[in-house]
Amino acid sequence: MSATIVPPLFSVLIVDDDPTFRKGLAASLKTSGYSVELARNAEEALCYVRGRPVDIVLLDINMPEIGGIEACHRIRVLAPRSGILMLTVREAEDDKVQALGAGADDYITKPFRLRELMARMGAVLRRTGSGAELSPPVLSVGQLELELEHRILRKAGKEIHLSPKEFEMLAFLMQHQNVPVTHAKLLRAVWGQEYGNEPDYLRTYVRSLRKKIEDDPSRPGYILTEPWVGYRMRDPDHPDSRVADTTHDTERDEDDL
Repeated sequence: MSATIVPPLFSVLIVDDDPTFRKGLAASLKTSGYSVELARNAEEALCYVRGRPVDIVLLDINMPEIGGIEACHRIRVLAPRSGILMLTVREAEDDKVQALGAGADDYITKPFRLRELMARMGAVLRRTGSGAELSPPVLSVGQLELELEHRILRKAGKEIHLSPKEFEMLAFLMQHQNVPVTHAKLLRAVWGQEYGNEPDYLRTYVRSLRKKIEDDPSRPGYILTEPWVGYRMRDPDHPDSRVADTTHDTERDEDDL
């Protein structure tokens, strides 16, 4: 994703106890048109968000005293409209689940490329930046076009029939493109607030959707599995999109849920 498509002067708060990393990332984001502030720890970050709004918080998960997960909880309470992107050197799935459960919108593992970070930030900002934008009448991801009003899906211009639940699930995933959606969040969005522990529903409908929209359902390009977390909608034509992990997307799908 090119930096030039990001609206200028979105405000970013970088929270990291590594001064070299903090300053280097700030310089790169300022060059790309962001307004950037820095915090050395969670205490400084909390003081900052109490006093002024911020569009997105880049929050390190590994910090002394108040850790990143607890800081995310508190920032989410203080700034419910701000986007939160967790930065971590850990690969543990538990950390990802905890980060999303604490209110983070997404996470990225260090080291990362600036273009990947900005693609993730752009996805978060599109969902949380203005808070007042209406959903578009047509959602587009790659070759897929979903007409919300008429409930029609087309791939490369060819209409594909979806059941009502398949449509609702795909619409929700497309509205949260490039953002990990937890199993519980997806269940509640499609089936209602009383749901959250019915993984068979997701497994069945994701498998059905993949058969209808993927070029090769055994190697998904659109609906990726976030192991032990949920699913992520991806544009397979986007150069910065993460490639599918087919180890988890197919054979081990039941274990992931």
